Amino acid sequence: MPLLDHGRPVEDRFVAVADDAPLPADAPALIPFARLQREADALAGRNAALGVQVTSATHAEDIAPFLDRVTLVVVEFPKFRDGRGFTIARTLRERYGFSGEIRAVGHVLPDQYEFLVRCGFTCVAVSDGADLGVWAAALERFHVAYQPGLDTAPVLSGLRRRLALG
Repeated sequence: MPLLDHGRPVEDRFVAVADDAPLPADAPALIPFARLQREADALAGRNAALGVQVTSATHAEDIAPFLDRVTLVVVEFPKFRDGRGFTIARTLRERYGFSGEIRAVGHVLPDQYEFLVRCGFTCVAVSDGADLGVWAAALERFHVAYQPGLDTAPVLSGLRRRLALG
């Protein structure tokens, strides 16, 4: 699956590791959240980067105690209409100050790409054969937002106030 970082293809440096498989010694590893919870003490001394994959049913509050150990949080979207992943990303950024990578995987659409970025996602995994130009163009579609986000897009209410003040 191609990985996009703000519309640009990037290489995935993390190795996905099954729940019961040994971790690579020096390579960045991506593990399921259940494994992180179970092996938290043993993983605390790991030198290589560690990522965790969560479902959209996971609460950001559950992930928060482990944020000092991970550099990547992968959020699974089971359906494109399941918006819980947006909440997870925004909460991790705003409430818990997570500055690492947050990646969207699963059923996401190009139309959602700008909203993913505005909520704090840094990367999105797109399906093989996807038109990457469509994904990149999705970030340029709108230049004004209805509500504040984690990006620098101007907010419509602020523009209206500025116009009213003349």
